[in-house]
Amino acid sequence: MNEVNKTLFIPLYGKAQVSSQKIILDDPTAEEIWGAEQFPLHGKSASKWLSYNMAMRARIFDDWAAEMIEKNPDALVFHIGCGLDSRCRRVKSAYKSWFDCDFPDVIEIRKKYYQESDSYHMITLNAADPEQVKALPEAPAAIIILEGISMYLTGDELRGFFKELQTKYEKLHILMDVYTEFGAKASKYKNPINDVGVTQVYGIDNIEDVIGGLDIRHKAEHSLTPAHLVDELKPADRAFFKMLFTGKAYSKIYRLHELEK
Repeated sequence: MNEVNKTLFIPLYGKAQVSSQKIILDDPTAEEIWGAEQFPLHGKSASKWLSYNMAMRARIFDDWAAEMIEKNPDALVFHIGCGLDSRCRRVKSAYKSWFDCDFPDVIEIRKKYYQESDSYHMITLNAADPEQVKALPEAPAAIIILEGISMYLTGDELRGFFKELQTKYEKLHILMDVYTEFGAKASKYKNPINDVGVTQVYGIDNIEDVIGGLDIRHKAEHSLTPAHLVDELKPADRAFFKMLFTGKAYSKIYRLHELEK
């Protein structure tokens, strides 16, 4: 497994730790898989503050996905760069077809813990390869979950991915977290992904640089640390977490965009 793929263990660990505390995220599958895999994490990647952050991010994506499925019950759901995440189980809305997508070695591990069904599928996908995107299943509408993946794609690769999606699907609903350019530069020195060997990531300051001229538009920007989730932390932890992950300083590093066609 290469360094980028190893980053999947960081959110897995965070979700498992937070779920075991019965706050923010109910994820018994993460607890089970983490207990079985026990990938060695150290330093910032194993901090409780990052665990809270990972769990909140996952919960935001879960809630958004559930809402989109309720509004678009016939849409296909694609979780790009799914890692070992159990969103397909956490989201309770009845989806028509859910596709968890990742590189072959990740899908191979994933199949130890998940089984396919008529409505749930695991497929290999490199989002930077237009031919693989063209081969995705057909449907009038698609819900695209891009959690923790955009920063590993160049601006041209991300634009190419969206271009293929807009050609393939009449309607698109996309949620994507991004590093800013400053955040990407700072990641070379202070990012937990460095602990598993990743040093090259990419940032976006202006989302129009990626989607300008496409049929995809920017719908909204959302908080990655909404107050109702931060309030689930213990008071002492809450105060320090707010210092680290909320406010204008955090938005200069990391942002969350909703797009649609």
